[in-house]
Amino acid sequence: MKLHDLRPAPGSKRRKSRVGRGISAGKGKTAGRGTKGQNARSGGGVRPYFEGGQLPFVRRLPFRRGFTNIWRVEYAEVNLGRLAELFPPESEVTPEALAERGVIKSTKYPVVILGNGDLIHPLTVKAHRFSRSAKEKIIAAGGSVEKLPLP
Repeated sequence: MKLHDLRPAPGSKRRKSRVGRGISAGKGKTAGRGTKGQNARSGGGVRPYFEGGQLPFVRRLPFRRGFTNIWRVEYAEVNLGRLAELFPPESEVTPEALAERGVIKSTKYPVVILGNGDLIHPLTVKAHRFSRSAKEKIIAAGGSVEKLPLP
């Protein structure tokens, strides 16, 4: 094989369509632009964002930017470090007990236990959700985890 033998792969190169070159070419007369109107003219067409003088869509809905998930669940977050400070060994940690000690404001929101901090003694923790690291740390300390149903 020599340099003059090199060719592109078959079908990878297509000839440019030459519009407006007669009826037999299949793109004669109006050259695929339809008949008349702004888009048929040379230099024609509307600029992006222009909607014929109507107030553009993006200006009609400025308040719709972003996205709000209507199924979002707000959690009261509690770190393991707080549990270790406030609860003696072998005690039971529930959302009610957390509210009594002022860790969470009320039991209105479901409780999630996060793994920040260390747990040195075993606790029975009852919450609506646990992070993976929190679950591992509680079990490693000899405690147990109980998942409560969402309210």
